[in-house]
Amino acid sequence: MKYLFMTAALLIACVYTTIAQFSDPALHQMRVDVVYLASDYLEGREAGTKGEMLAAEYIARRFEEIGLSPKGDNQGWMQVFDFKYNPNPHAAGGESRQGRNVVGYIDNRAKTTVVIGAHFDHLGKGEFGSRHTGEAAIHNGADDNASGVAALIYLATRLKNSKVKKNNYLFIAFSAEELGLLGSKAYVNSANFDATTVNYMLNMDMVGRLNEDNVLVINGVGTSPVWKETLPKITAGNLKIKTTDSGVGPSDHTSFYLKDIPAMHFFSGQHTDYHKPGDDAGLINFDGIKRIGDFMFALIESLDKSGKLAFSKTKDEEEGRQAARYKVSLGVMPDYAYDGEGMRVDDVLSGRAAEKGGLKKGDVIIEIGEMKVKDIYGYMEGLGKFNAGDKTMVKVRRGEEVLTLEVTF
Repeated sequence: MKYLFMTAALLIACVYTTIAQFSDPALHQMRVDVVYLASDYLEGREAGTKGEMLAAEYIARRFEEIGLSPKGDNQGWMQVFDFKYNPNPHAAGGESRQGRNVVGYIDNRAKTTVVIGAHFDHLGKGEFGSRHTGEAAIHNGADDNASGVAALIYLATRLKNSKVKKNNYLFIAFSAEELGLLGSKAYVNSANFDATTVNYMLNMDMVGRLNEDNVLVINGVGTSPVWKETLPKITAGNLKIKTTDSGVGPSDHTSFYLKDIPAMHFFSGQHTDYHKPGDDAGLINFDGIKRIGDFMFALIESLDKSGKLAFSKTKDEEEGRQAARYKVSLGVMPDYAYDGEGMRVDDVLSGRAAEKGGLKKGDVIIEIGEMKVKDIYGYMEGLGKFNAGDKTMVKVRRGEEVLTLEVTF
């Protein structure tokens, strides 16, 4: 359905009418939130555009409906910041724009505050950061990251109505994450931010595609010794928890980690629609969002009487990847939610080395050259050994078979 010529009010009314048959009120509201935020009416929510402003206004209304207090500039809902937009990240200058973080608060008169965040911007029509190779098209970003915003609103609702009162709660919908974590950087560098009062930060980015493996990836568990002590004690239902230690990653938790705040990122996994126009609301697993939200609420509840969490520096895998300075690319998208041995391929990019060598979606890379691949980091270490024009053998597990394929970088 196209929404470009509807008013926001009419669109929301249509959404309610369309999905009224869903009996669970929480799931119903998540669908409303995601379908609106990921509609063509918002034109991809590119930072600093009218579509993103409409999204910010919608989130502010939802915060108000829940009963949060505004905690932005001058105690309004928005924290406004200036930035330069340039679709060429290597070029100087750019268009002057304003981003708007949406900030709501639950004041429990506690000494410490828990920050819960999710970015709400996306790629507009794909001028910057798109993996789409065709004509310009609206990138609706249902999973990236309307799903995270829906989970943010769900957690705000649960915490507002709970007895979990030993922390205050600050809910932030971040702008301009896609342009380099600009919204979260602006927030932690603002005069209103006091890192000494923040207990910890939880970030949700792409939590809408929980698949049949039920793997929930939690990044940043090395940022406090408490995470590894507590997470195994949380009832996860049939969620399978996969963790990484690093506090540095491509989402807004990084900005808080770099201020010495324990921070984790919740993620349901990569998919072939990532940064493409096909990331639409019809593909979202709403029950999965709710299950992830319930797991996060149980974690917050279990930590309610734990006091201020200790912070730990981590060995930052992301920095190690950058230091490797890869000269080649295989042309695959890793499945970050895969928890077996090897590195499973989530997508094979057209015309690249992997496709030409015969790799397919679902293959598990177990060896690249002479490097045994135990996980994604082993795969990346292996890539770092090659130059453009090199040939090597890649060993993959495909179903019950193990195949050896030749690729040319």
